[in-house]
Amino acid sequence: NITVSIKNGESEIIQRESDEWTIHLEETGLDTMTGGRVKNLAHWINNEPFMVTYGDGVADVNIPNLIDFHKKMGKLATITAVRPPARFGGLCMENGLVKKFTEKPQSGEGWINGGFIVFEPQVLEMIEGPKSSLESELLEKLSAMDQLAAYSHDGFWQCMDTLRDMRYLESLWVSGKAPWKVWK
Repeated sequence: NITVSIKNGESEIIQRESDEWTIHLEETGLDTMTGGRVKNLAHWINNEPFMVTYGDGVADVNIPNLIDFHKKMGKLATITAVRPPARFGGLCMENGLVKKFTEKPQSGEGWINGGFIVFEPQVLEMIEGPKSSLESELLEKLSAMDQLAAYSHDGFWQCMDTLRDMRYLESLWVSGKAPWKVWK
């Protein structure tokens, strides 16, 4: 846990974890869209592939495997495809009878963008500016160009969009059973 004062740039470590991470925070602008935010980080990218995540979900994605897949596919971008967990029990019915009940099965909605993305540096030139959307502009454009690969992840993935999601993820963390904590 760390506190950063935007006014004077001072930071205070509240609690030190044993994990060795370096975190950079960058102000990209209040009204900047997702694509514009990525473009604003170009000075950190040394003409090499880079990764982006939204920060509102956690997963046990094997990052080296994702990067290897991206290299093998030879495309400008690779998204991690996941199946969202269902919120409700699933029913298979026949003639008014439940033939099979499954509590919170993998969603029948199909694959979605899991939010772990590998990009080649050339995509930065395709982002027009601060009002550009990563999803509805860049990813759609890359798909239309046949330059968007999808790495299928069948492991753990969970978004944190609601208070319910947060409580669920916190309970996994506190119990020591957080599937996304794959580091030592």
